[in-house]
Amino acid sequence: MFGRRRKKSEEPEGTSDEFETEQDGQDEPQDGVEADAAGSGETRIKLPPAPRPDGPWDIEEVTDPSSGRVDLGGLFIPGVEGMELRVEVAGDAIVAATVVLQDSAIQLQAFAAPKREGIWDEVREEIATGITQQGGVIDEADGPLGWELRAQVPVQLPDGTGGVQVVRFVGVDGPRWFLRGVISGQGAVQPQAAGVLEQIFRDTVVVRGDGPMAPRDPIVLKLPEDAQMVPDGVQQETVEEGSRFAGGLDKLQRGPEISEVR
Repeated sequence: MFGRRRKKSEEPEGTSDEFETEQDGQDEPQDGVEADAAGSGETRIKLPPAPRPDGPWDIEEVTDPSSGRVDLGGLFIPGVEGMELRVEVAGDAIVAATVVLQDSAIQLQAFAAPKREGIWDEVREEIATGITQQGGVIDEADGPLGWELRAQVPVQLPDGTGGVQVVRFVGVDGPRWFLRGVISGQGAVQPQAAGVLEQIFRDTVVVRGDGPMAPRDPIVLKLPEDAQMVPDGVQQETVEEGSRFAGGLDKLQRGPEISEVR
């Protein structure tokens, strides 16, 4: 249901990343096609990252990444009048940032990825499986940012009753990185209201770095030097046993908030 899609003009490439070695083709899948581990006979096509003519950008693709953007080390995030920027931590590391704008928000998180293989198709499957196992509902759609998941995620309301949170999971593969966004609020309930958040996602710059990283490791962020921070120790609402890429399903703790970045 959530298998990879390939355009007719696209040809699959190799699947090696910086931690893999090639062994003269022995026991390797042919032409970038990997057999299903469960022996079901299905195959998974390993596709390279698609072109990104409208972003998000790699650090090597922009002349001045700090122009109009907030420097978080691993990400340069565009500044928008009136927005709040919240960083989120896992352990001692800052691994995600959330832009809040009026009644909508987008959480941004970047991960290392293999050299010649995009992972967004595979990540969508993982997110969809995790949400449906929790009783949620998933719809896969071709949206303004490409293929995305529109989800109704079960949550517990403050009064103890059950409810549903509507979120959109978007993602783009870059050179050795993957950028995931989770849109919530009105931008998820009414996707046509998410234009500014979608543009923030497109104009974000990812700094992967040259050091070795295992594929899918989060790219660590840092606080900007001139940040005006408001401490906040509130734990985000989460759903247990979700994918590590599932945004609101991750157990990330909300950290300092940076208001009025412009």
